[in-house]
Order: sequence, then structure tokens, then C-alpha cells
Amino acid sequence: MSGSILIIDDDPVQRRLLEAAVNRFGYEAIVADGGEAALELLEQPRGGDAALAILDLVMPGMDGTTVLRTMRQRGHDLPVIVQTSQGGIETVVGAMRAGAFDFVVKPASPDRLLAAITSALKVKAVGDEAARRTRRPGGGVITFKDMITRSPAMERVIRLGQKASSSSIPILIEGESGVGKELVARAIQGSGDRRSRPFVTVNCGAIPDNLVESILFGHEKGAFTGATEKHTGKFVEAHTGTLFLDEVGDLPLDVQVKLLRAVQDGEVDPVGARATVKVDIRLISATHRNLIQLVKDGRFREDLFYRLNVFPIFVPPLRDRRDDIPHLVRHFIGKAAGAGAPRRVTSISAEALAMLQAYDWPGNIRQLENAVLRAAVLCDGNMLTREDFPQIRAEVEGISLSAEIALTPPLQETPADGAPVAAASTPSATPDRGAGMTETAAGRHFGIVRALDDRGEVRTLADIELEMIKLAIEHYQGQMSEVARRLGIGRSTLYRKLKEYGIEPEDGRAERLAS
Repeated sequence: MSGSILIIDDDPVQRRLLEAAVNRFGYEAIVADGGEAALELLEQPRGGDAALAILDLVMPGMDGTTVLRTMRQRGHDLPVIVQTSQGGIETVVGAMRAGAFDFVVKPASPDRLLAAITSALKVKAVGDEAARRTRRPGGGVITFKDMITRSPAMERVIRLGQKASSSSIPILIEGESGVGKELVARAIQGSGDRRSRPFVTVNCGAIPDNLVESILFGHEKGAFTGATEKHTGKFVEAHTGTLFLDEVGDLPLDVQVKLLRAVQDGEVDPVGARATVKVDIRLISATHRNLIQLVKDGRFREDLFYRLNVFPIFVPPLRDRRDDIPHLVRHFIGKAAGAGAPRRVTSISAEALAMLQAYDWPGNIRQLENAVLRAAVLCDGNMLTREDFPQIRAEVEGISLSAEIALTPPLQETPADGAPVAAASTPSATPDRGAGMTETAAGRHFGIVRALDDRGEVRTLADIELEMIKLAIEHYQGQMSEVARRLGIGRSTLYRKLKEYGIEPEDGRAERLAS
């Protein structure tokens, strides 16, 4: 084994335990004392080369979720395994939505931790290969024909993009993170007369404030401490081509002034230079923020906003274009297979696809791609099922993820002689149901109340209340005093509700005794 693993934890005892375990697994451990230290370390070569991070969610100052979100905003896409002593479903879902790959509960067994690390690195390797294969030579040319969409919600995006491609006016692409704003920008460039010219991308939210001006506009040698050589800025790199400013709403106000001048006059002023530099670029900006509100709050210049917002395009979130999900899923399955996933996954079950369409995808297409890639790498067969998407299933179907459940199935390694090696031992993925916990034909467990119906819509309070009452009657075998006490209502209220719902008090007991 090779590579380094970044350990982010403020507890010195826990850090030493993790460091010893990581070293024993054959990896180099890089230790950061808390979130702020980790973010600084990631900007340095040693930390930036880490293959994976293990992050404690509960830390003083900057908590783990904030660290994880900041990492993603700054473009650090290494897989992150989060750990905490709190194993509730809300914690799991929050971590996964923030971009975590896996979740372990402290104290995690060495086998569980090794299984999570092995799975994360295997998925990362396949993902990197998929990205490399889809990266077109010389930057490639992407057009609107390359966009995978069948949704009416995207027809307007494509129509506006095609119109915009025939001119050089500034374009502002708005939409949530992960909806594909950069793909739209590349399609605009690939459909216009600058298609063979450079396409330069800058993630404005990922650049430290003190370096933004230098990266965008360049600097001369000796312009400031550490400027040991001349640097050509992104505006000059994009000369005759397209400059894509992603998350432009994150730019500091002092840099916005220079950006306004560059857009108005077509020239930039490198740090420390004696003269300005003329540039000819097509400017496309993108943001997930509400720029109008930022203008009202005094955090974004109004004159710059109107300069950038000449031709606005809004890309709808994935939850508003669910028709695209089946096509995107099949595309991502193909990418995983082409990138050398360990097993040849060729399809997805109808039940799993319906579940994916019922989910709201807060991380949009980027989250969907990551989920499918992970499932394809860890799947035991050639068809993806609901069980291959544990976090999504937990939210859509209301399944409780116990602290003892391993979210990542163990991987079986096959040595050169072809004999399978026993996978690392992990806690069972099937919870201990205990007394009265039976599994229905639909795969749900007794004791679980779903929040969403079969169409993915939130159920009414009346439906949930009725189900809770039936569940309580069955669980307590028709002992109505205990049912009322556990539900937190009086017996008279319980009997009144039973009458409203048309339930005979003895029904639950009779069904229970008959089973």
C-alpha cells in the first residue's frame, strides 16, 4: 500500500490511535490538530497530496461539517471519512450531504476503518480514471449535443445557450452547486467561433483572498514577498478564448473593482507591473449565490453585477428535472465500467431507479455521479439495487442507520492465484431487529415510519399519525394504557382518534396474536 492519509482531530489521544492504525495499514499519516490547521495544511504540498482524510465531526471552533464544506468549496475533492460518537440518521445524512464518502462511529474497529479506507481509495481511483478518460485532448470541444438531458426544464437552457454562443457578450450562469454550470459554459464556447481557442476555468471560491488578484491578473517578479518569478494571470492565459469565472460571488470587494475595469476596458493590471496588458476574452461567470441579494447587502458591486449579468442563464436543479435521472445514471454506469471498475455493472433495477428519482439530490448531478460511481465500484453483481445506495435509501425510505451498521461493504481482494481472500470483518449490514421486528415483503422493517410516499412526496400528518397508532397498538399488543402513555396522549384522546380512523381497539391485539 502507498499514499498518505490526513487525520483531522483535536483530541490528541484519538489522533495517536488513528495514526497508529493508519501506519499499521501501510499508509503514511499526516496529522492536523483541528479544522483550521487542516485547511492550512491542505494548501501546502504535503497536505495537498493526501489521498484521503479522516475527519472528526465534533471539534471546538470549526466543526467537522464546516471543515468538509470549506474543503469542497476550495476544490479539495479527496474522499473524506467522517467519525463521531453520535450515530443518528441526522448526523449521517448531514455528513453525506456535506460531501463525506463514509461514516464511522467512534471507537471504530480496525476492520471497519480499513474497509472504509479501502473502499474510498478504490472508488477514488476509478473516479480519477473516469475523469481522465472523459477529458478531451487539448481541452476538447463540447457542444450542446453532448449534454445528457431529456427534460423540458433544460430546453430553455439549451436554447439560450445556443443564442449566446453566436456573440461575445458576458454571460452569467446561475444555479445551485453541482447542476452543471461549467458544462453549459463549455457548450457555449464549443458552439461559437472561439471553439478552438483556450477555455480557462477559475474557481473564485477556492482561492485564498490574498492570492485572488495575482491569480486572475498576474504579477511581476518581486511584486510581493514570495513572488520569486513572473506569473501570467488567468485573463492573459485566456487571451482570444473564454474565461470561466466559477463562483464569482465569492470574490473580495477590492478584486471586484479590478475585475470591473478588465471587463469594461479589456485590459488587466498585473501586480507590480508598470503597464496594463490588453486582453481579448469571452467572459462567462457562474454563481450559486443570489447576486442581487449580495448587492443589497453591500457584498457585491452593483456596477459589476450589471456588467456580468448581460445575458443570464438559469440552470434548474436536478429535483426539477427528474426525467434526466435515468439517462444520467446509465451514462455514469458506463463511465464507471470504462474506467476499470472491479465488477462489470451494466444496469440498475427499476426499484433502485425509482428510489433515485424520488430523492431530492441537494448536491445535484455531481452528487448523483458520485453515488452511482460508488455503487458501481462496491456492487457485488452486475445490476445496481436499492441496497447499493444506503445513504439515499435511508432518506427516501426512512430506514434507520444504526451506529453499528457499516455503510461500506467490505471489498474482496483477489490475489494472483485467483483464490478469493476473506474480506475484512465488518459489523453486519443487517440490524438486530429484536422482538417483534419483522421484515415486510417490501423490504421495510417494523418500527420504521416513512416520511415520503411512493411518489417521493411528503406524507400528510394524518397518514403518519394513523400509521404510528397502528404501530404502537401492534408493538404493545393492544395494551391501550401503554399505547396512550407511549404516544404521550390520554386514553380518551386515543379512543377518540381510533374512532375517527375507524380502528377497533382489539384489532391490533388480534392481528398480533394471530401472527
